[in-house]
Amino acid sequence: MMIKLSKLGKVLGPKGLMPNPKLGSVTDDLKKAVTDAKSGQAEIRNDKDGNIGVSIGKKSFHEDQLLKNYYAVIDTLEKEKSNNTLKGNLIKNVFITSSMGISYKVKLGKSI
Repeated sequence: MMIKLSKLGKVLGPKGLMPNPKLGSVTDDLKKAVTDAKSGQAEIRNDKDGNIGVSIGKKSFHEDQLLKNYYAVIDTLEKEKSNNTLKGNLIKNVFITSSMGISYKVKLGKSI
């Protein structure tokens, strides 16, 4: 399948639409891939410094939807912390920003 899609890489790549085997978007189980994509599967990116980047919503989302997605990301990170038995605070700072906008620091209520 990737051989056929590689021809479209120049078009799909810059738009962020190119399937990636690491993310599970390249699979033989097409039904599962489509349901995951429609249900809002998020792509979490991190860099070598330990920064995590994830999209929690779009401009059209209401405040409640954004908060729900934010708490879902925080809960997922907490579960990963408990699985790996990491010591210390997992999250030191949280910043929220639009794609090309100013970033705002989020005040954390408790140590995570």
